[in-house]
Amino acid sequence: MSRSSTAGLLNWVEVDGAAIRANLAAFRRRIDPGVALGAVVKSNAYGHGMRDVAALAAAGGAEWLCVNHVDEAVALREQGHPCPILVMGYTALEALESLVQHGLRPVVYHLETLRRLDALAVAAGRTVPVHLKVETGTHRQGVPEADVLEFAAFVREAQGLTLDGVCTHFADIEDTTDHSYAEQQIGRFARIAESLSGAGMRPPMRHAACSAAALLFTRTHLDLARIGISLYGLWPSKETYVSCLDRGKPALELRPALTWKTRIAQIRDVPAGSFVGYGRTYRTTRSSRIAVLPVGYHEGYDRSLSGVAHVLVEGRRAPICGRVCMNMCMIDVTDIAAVRLEDEVVLLGSQGDERISAEQMAAWSGTISYEVVSRIHPSLPRVVVGAEPSGSTAT
Repeated sequence: MSRSSTAGLLNWVEVDGAAIRANLAAFRRRIDPGVALGAVVKSNAYGHGMRDVAALAAAGGAEWLCVNHVDEAVALREQGHPCPILVMGYTALEALESLVQHGLRPVVYHLETLRRLDALAVAAGRTVPVHLKVETGTHRQGVPEADVLEFAAFVREAQGLTLDGVCTHFADIEDTTDHSYAEQQIGRFARIAESLSGAGMRPPMRHAACSAAALLFTRTHLDLARIGISLYGLWPSKETYVSCLDRGKPALELRPALTWKTRIAQIRDVPAGSFVGYGRTYRTTRSSRIAVLPVGYHEGYDRSLSGVAHVLVEGRRAPICGRVCMNMCMIDVTDIAAVRLEDEVVLLGSQGDERISAEQMAAWSGTISYEVVSRIHPSLPRVVVGAEPSGSTAT
């Protein structure tokens, strides 16, 4: 894209719209025909920008959008998305009225929620389609198996509710190549779904598949596959990638969609033996050129990257020197002669022949790629490149 579109910005995220659509298309080819695709755009679309990613996903054929809380869902409704929007996180009782008004589909696991929803729906003259989340082994949200029929019967008898779906989530499908526990969860979920069918309460939507499950287990596709981290071009884990190959399934060509950029705010010559940054954790061993970047842990560039990470300048790696500060960090550009004030610097992504991946940054920080991308501060502008969604603007 042209420099003018980011003129004046010191920190921004570029989102490759073509990559988002290509990843969605890859999953469309992988999952069974007739299975709905749900694009998980919660938490600001894992740091990529919820509004733009939702528009890209909808244009690319995602039939559902999946969020964490009701405010995200309302924002998507106000953006003009008419598709089913699944609210997967807990909705406070006082926020349920907004959920009813905007025609949203909540994931529920409390009778108190169902009672309040029913009353609100009847008062509004509406019917709310609910999705029961059932406990299969994660022990977070979920209705115990022994109580599922009671919950479903309540929904059946309620005047303002309809049982639209039953769902679950996996506890250990990404972090291992031994999927025996996931297999147990698949079996429990199938048993619960069968018990609902046997009682005449089979919902139209059964869903369990996250990105990893969709890649590894065809039988988890069911009626809806919820694609999260891999929509953004990231593998859930290296174990998922290895398991895919071990199971004889072709590895999808996922395209990372995010590039995080900043600019050089200062360049200075520092004598040998000088300390750089807080705590005197870094000391130059030669006459050095140190560049200051206007990005720090407030913006989401984690303090744990101090002294271990690299960034890309002029297509070359430059190490972080000293501690990452709240709003800035320092890099050594001594061996990169062409560096100038306000040159673009890539914190995450590609420049020239070099690439810093989310997985590599996660390894430096001792975390996972999910956290790396989703913690980029939502105030930083997201700029779509490659394939801009209709009506999209930088956010």
